[in-house]
Amino acid sequence: MSTHILAIDQGTTSSRAIVFDGDMQPIASAQEEFPQHFPQSGWVEHDPVDLWTTTLSTCRAALEQAGLSAGDIAGIGITNQRETTVVWDKTTGKPIHNAIVWQDRRTAAICRDLADDNDTVAAKTGLLLDPYFSGTKLKWILDHVDGARDRTDDLLFGTVDSWLIWNLTGGAAHVTDATNACRTMMYDIHKGCWSSTICGLLDVPMGILPQVMDSAADFGVTQAGLLGAEIPILGVAGDQQAATLGQACFKPGMLKSTYGTGCFALLNTGDKPVASTSRLLTTIAYQLDGKPTYALEGSIFVAGAVVQWLRDGLQIITDAADTQSMAEASDADQPVMLVPAFTGLGAPYWNAECRGAIYGLSRNSGPQELARAALESVGYQTRDLLDAMRADWKGAEGDAPLRVDGGMSASDYTMQFLSDIIGAQVDRPKVLETTAMGAAWLAGYRAGLYPDQAGFADRWAVDATFTPAMDDATRAVKYDAWQRAVQATLTYAGG
Repeated sequence: MSTHILAIDQGTTSSRAIVFDGDMQPIASAQEEFPQHFPQSGWVEHDPVDLWTTTLSTCRAALEQAGLSAGDIAGIGITNQRETTVVWDKTTGKPIHNAIVWQDRRTAAICRDLADDNDTVAAKTGLLLDPYFSGTKLKWILDHVDGARDRTDDLLFGTVDSWLIWNLTGGAAHVTDATNACRTMMYDIHKGCWSSTICGLLDVPMGILPQVMDSAADFGVTQAGLLGAEIPILGVAGDQQAATLGQACFKPGMLKSTYGTGCFALLNTGDKPVASTSRLLTTIAYQLDGKPTYALEGSIFVAGAVVQWLRDGLQIITDAADTQSMAEASDADQPVMLVPAFTGLGAPYWNAECRGAIYGLSRNSGPQELARAALESVGYQTRDLLDAMRADWKGAEGDAPLRVDGGMSASDYTMQFLSDIIGAQVDRPKVLETTAMGAAWLAGYRAGLYPDQAGFADRWAVDATFTPAMDDATRAVKYDAWQRAVQATLTYAGG
């Protein structure tokens, strides 16, 4: 009897597979990192084959660790880094170019050329013209790979979920779900279909695009030889939407923030899309039974990546966990401020040209102060997003708890500062792997193994609660210093 779910979590720096039991508890997992490629400043690429091979190997390893066979798996749920763009030959299965990662900024000039169409893009897709999204990345690949424009009938486009499903099914399924489609900047979130208008602006042939499905649906069946037997793929959601599901944010007004490589806050706005006046994104949180649930989203490009920079770039830490003790030991009288705009700033600034900056350095500043500034930058950026959400939608008013997840949420220092600077309660769940949990729930719900939304929400449990300990005056001074640092960074970039 099939009593378990296999969740694939294909992220920006690693691929993971997690086995969940019938009670939605993780019982086994495997993870593999893969190389990051930086051909030029602001460019970020992955080898799509790395994404596929690490996904397959982690699935096999997780099953082995759990002591299960493919026959024990009722379904597969997939969650993935969003916006990352892959184009491949549908006959050979070979990518025609490296995947262009969501962080990549090479298409800034394309976005500037299309600036007059920004209102059209926003009205149809809920997004802003920015290199972040898949559409301009796809245009770039078609324009820059020799011969690509001449053979688009032989090519397929997909975000990472589509690429994985195509490989898992042996090329039988070229599909995606609504949460990934809505991040491409080519999908009309009101009509629920690809936009011929936007595809025309980008010179993208619509035949290259995948079929869009619900987040819980029959996406295809894996080839038997890959995992030992055929397994149905039953759930798909982009990583941030999957985390929203994993946090059981099913009611309008509920809010979550995920701290991975980047930071992404989503506010459930119910069955009606809310147009932002604060440069946030209107997106689809999930789609079930043909009915989309919408959200406002704020995207921060650099969260956990700033800790990676401390480790790999500056080499002042050996492990991410080191930052907590360093921050606690730092000199509080040194107001060092780090704006981690390594690949530009996301919401609500949307400046692709600016780059990171550090303010307030003195001769006494050292690794401890930089570690503190790095962790606190995540809190400041989240405050930017929440203030924008409150301005956009009355349902976000008040001090409702913020549900957090992702690797950085394990840091008590970071979460306490977050609560302090936003002036609201922060709840960390018992299961931090909420992204994989969301994908698992979709597949388990589709398979009839897991409960409905209400039943799932009842099972959600908090691990730790952080409440504000900072006085209003201190909070105001600190946040004003952050805003001045951001403005100085934007001004230096000419924005």
